Amino acid sequence: MKPLDRDLSILRHIISYCEQIEQTIDHFGNTYESFSTSQIYRNAVALCILQIGELVGKLTDSFRAQNSAIPWRQIKAMRNIVAHSYGTVDPETTWEIICTDIPGLKIYCLSILTDNSAKTL
Repeated sequence: MKPLDRDLSILRHIISYCEQIEQTIDHFGNTYESFSTSQIYRNAVALCILQIGELVGKLTDSFRAQNSAIPWRQIKAMRNIVAHSYGTVDPETTWEIICTDIPGLKIYCLSILTDNSAKTL
């Protein structure tokens, strides 16, 4: 598999986890109160954030360099916090990530896929 094809496949998986976060929000409610009081809600979102961070680590260095508008290093760092904090991830920080950063990440990844689809036509 070519590096670009591999990177695009990884982006599809990242988008899938972004969509799972959206579905989790739809299921539990789009309020900080519902998020902060439900460990199941927080854990479901944390797993998706962890997976996104894991996938980001698999993107090629050249892809990350060419798409530097996304803070790839910080996404990977958040994965490490989720993976190693043993339940002490700050709910307010996580809420901010899922409300602000995840939608932007999804849009950015979709735009890269769209741009690359147009180039292959």
